[in-house]
Amino acid sequence: MRAANGDVLRVDETGVVLRLSDRVLSDIALRLDLGSSSTETALPSLPQEQPTYPDPHEFMPGIDAWNLSRRGDWLHFTACLPGWQGVRGFRRLADGGPITADAAGPIVGLLGIGGPRAALAIDRASHFPWHVLAPADDIGAVGHAATETAAPCNAAESLREVTHEALVAECLLSDHLSHHRPLPLFVTRVETDASACALDLTQGRAVENLLIAAHNIVRIAASMGKSAILPAITIDYAFEDQSGNPTAYRDGMIALMTRLSEGLAILGFHHPRFLALFDGGSAEMAAQSNANAVVEGQWELGWNHGDHRFAYSAPGYMFALDAYDRATASAREAKAAITAAALADPDWHCPTFLLAEREDGAPNRIRVTAKAMEWLEVDHDDPLGAGPSAGFDVTGDTAGAQITDVSISADDPKSLILTFDTAPDGPDLAITYALGSTRRGALRDAWDHETAAGTRLHRWALPCRLPISGHAA
Repeated sequence: MRAANGDVLRVDETGVVLRLSDRVLSDIALRLDLGSSSTETALPSLPQEQPTYPDPHEFMPGIDAWNLSRRGDWLHFTACLPGWQGVRGFRRLADGGPITADAAGPIVGLLGIGGPRAALAIDRASHFPWHVLAPADDIGAVGHAATETAAPCNAAESLREVTHEALVAECLLSDHLSHHRPLPLFVTRVETDASACALDLTQGRAVENLLIAAHNIVRIAASMGKSAILPAITIDYAFEDQSGNPTAYRDGMIALMTRLSEGLAILGFHHPRFLALFDGGSAEMAAQSNANAVVEGQWELGWNHGDHRFAYSAPGYMFALDAYDRATASAREAKAAITAAALADPDWHCPTFLLAEREDGAPNRIRVTAKAMEWLEVDHDDPLGAGPSAGFDVTGDTAGAQITDVSISADDPKSLILTFDTAPDGPDLAITYALGSTRRGALRDAWDHETAAGTRLHRWALPCRLPISGHAA
């Protein structure tokens, strides 16, 4: 049983778990004369000592700091430090340790999991070095790579490298800064392993370490007298899967989300949200049967992911790749920007094609119906190089049919009409989008966004392969 803010009644290996509201708990405490049972009292309370005001020169040598006060174990001060955040309040333990932003509100966790490629990071300092942190276990934002088990930790430190999750945090902070909204404190970590299939990833050390990272975020928040939230977990695992079976990939990913959801619920993070990028691979991978199976498995996962809160933030074909089929530095910034946009919209979904069928009385016309947040558009400027067919193709055709036109349906702005020079025919006809030799597309909806770097982003449609229903006349 589930409410909007998480599970009310669930079952795990310990039995039935019931989550009661604060009002119910307060009423029970009142009846039992236990005093208030508000969730606020569950947080560790810091010592309620009167603040003192030591000389900044004594505790902050070499730092442009002022308004220093000591409250319990913490020093709070204003400073002008490197980063885009400007002059702002900071904190540090009185006996030393890393400086962090003295941000209002809960600690915000952004965690990621996947194969080795998920650990790709930009070798630079964060633009918000005091607001985007990692657990202070001397590992950094890129996790343990399954070489060892993570250790408990109750402190956070600045990043040595900037991962996808850290870039997402930077995008959110930059947006908050430009709109004069509060700048929260983020703690990021991505955990990976070399699992050969999605089901193995579910049972690997990356999951164990990710749950420890989530627990560490709770510990870090408690040490600062704060609560913790976990708005999303990113998943980056696609072509690492060698099962060659779309259904096995989909089921493995669902199992992964189930395992993480169960572990996170124990920590108080109920019904977590999962975000991924739909990886269609490069054009060179088009002839590999396993690559096509992974693409089809991702498409299935996009619309069939059980009761998990899962969405693809973007298709991978919209991002530039280097000679090693890895996203370029500018593409990684763009990936983070669109993931941040998806994170800010609970209903986010890219246009997803669900049905391909012949038009009645016109066997050379195929209607392709999509689920989309806004009206579809064919981008005739073709910025991604999809070609005149806008990324569509037909497979299994024995009639030599060629696409002559791709247009939005006059009676449904979320459907397309593909017109062929002759009716496609064959025993296993299917329409593909952003697959084949180009693995690019030109279909999107009306949403657009300009990043801080001046890049214009669109919400492009996800790759797919759809059997054609109906019969040729």
